[in-house]
Amino acid sequence: MRRLGTRHLLSVSDLDREDVETVLEVARQMKARFLAGERVIPVLEGKTLGLVFEKPSTRTRISFEVAMHQLGGVAFTYSRDELQLGRGEAIKDTAAVMGRYLDGVMIRTGDHSALEEFARYCDVPVINGLSDLEHPCQALTDVFTVVEKLGEGPHTVVFVGDGNNVCSSLALACATLGWRFVHAVPEGYECPEEVWREAERRADRYGGSVEVVRDPEEAVKDADVVYTDVWVSMGDEDEKEERLKAFKPYQVNEELMSKAPDHAIVMHCMPIQRGYELTDEVADSERSVIYDQAENRLHVQKAILALLLG
Repeated sequence: MRRLGTRHLLSVSDLDREDVETVLEVARQMKARFLAGERVIPVLEGKTLGLVFEKPSTRTRISFEVAMHQLGGVAFTYSRDELQLGRGEAIKDTAAVMGRYLDGVMIRTGDHSALEEFARYCDVPVINGLSDLEHPCQALTDVFTVVEKLGEGPHTVVFVGDGNNVCSSLALACATLGWRFVHAVPEGYECPEEVWREAERRADRYGGSVEVVRDPEEAVKDADVVYTDVWVSMGDEDEKEERLKAFKPYQVNEELMSKAPDHAIVMHCMPIQRGYELTDEVADSERSVIYDQAENRLHVQKAILALLLG
């Protein structure tokens, strides 16, 4: 099995196009074998993965724990308060020691720079399970799901809403595959500048495009995928009222979907704040692939783990 051209997976920008395509192909094989009844593929037999959660999780925690089990390895889960990090131990000390105990570490945290510091001092692969800047495992799952539903592409993916960590990683993933990525967003809520510049560089390199559009109806008119996420992410609660007002015109509802092509699918990384960024009618419609998308976290996580730890 080909290894990825990176030691850690902290950002989609750690991967080139061949890396992304390799993840997608291994995930496809993993899912096919799973659906054929092969529940355990012991490529990581005897390996251990530490899961560190500074933020709560449903899909990330369950998919990584089950993924390690189905690869023949073992996952151990810790909250920040269960580690000396919660009592002020230096990040480099925790990272150095965990790297001597484990074969890999996945961290779900707020501070991306702290994640990067941890990876610098850890001698085993470190995986970003979510940070304030990016969510690479989610984006890889998203493009895997798009290919599964719509074919190889290139595709037009329209993200309607906040330029958060999911949007940032998805922009990078689409650009890396040579797809068109459109961000429908009110002024002031775009992706971080450094992420967008990297997405533009990748789009130029791989033949894709990234663009910002203010009008959501204009944005979705050529969409293959209409994607949305929460308007108020973890850590943004103090801005809730301001955000709800700014994003109200960007709700993905039946009226907006009527402006998109008939074949366009609807995606959301979950959890959904139903009635805000996404209505029940659309979330539960035949166009929605949100549960298939969530299921695919398991298979893409298995691919990432096998390629980094195998």
